[in-house]
Amino acid sequence: MVTSIQALYADRADEYMALLGSMQSAHPSDEHLVSRWAAQIDGLVLDAGCGPGHWSGHLAAQGVRMLGIDQVPAFLEHARTAYEDVSLLEGSIDELPLAAGSVAGVLAWYSLIHHNPDTIRRALDEFAGVLEPGGALLIGFFVGTDVEPFDHAVVRAWRWSPEALAERLTAAGFEVIETHTRSVPQPQPRPHGAILARRR
Repeated sequence: MVTSIQALYADRADEYMALLGSMQSAHPSDEHLVSRWAAQIDGLVLDAGCGPGHWSGHLAAQGVRMLGIDQVPAFLEHARTAYEDVSLLEGSIDELPLAAGSVAGVLAWYSLIHHNPDTIRRALDEFAGVLEPGGALLIGFFVGTDVEPFDHAVVRAWRWSPEALAERLTAAGFEVIETHTRSVPQPQPRPHGAILARRR
């Protein structure tokens, strides 16, 4: 499944970058939340599933030491050109090529949306493994009343209730600190959520 998702995003990389590959596409409340979270971290922050690197570049410009990882070469090529202050790696968030305890924070901003209930634990375990004790995690996700699939523009994705995702985080060794939700206006409301957690 990972390979097919990688290929599908690679096929639509230019379209994705045009629509979502800059901070202009970020909701102001998301920008505030992520920036506030990252500013409190003392050490390296991993942007897990960084895409074209806009969040990494944004945070690096604020003085945060950033490392981005993604499995789509076109995204990384763009990020290397656009954001010189960001270190980048090609790879999967399900198998992070990093040493245990080597990062102080992990940002997983909508990079878990294609993980279903049977596969999400692997990525969460990877995050827990590379985080130092007490390290911070911030996840952005689509909110639903339950865990449910939906037809994403690229490939099937999943909505999670904050409670269900928090349970998965707790099982993977995290302490949930805060949960945030918001909705976009009509005609296509799509509730969004964020969970801040800490590695126990």
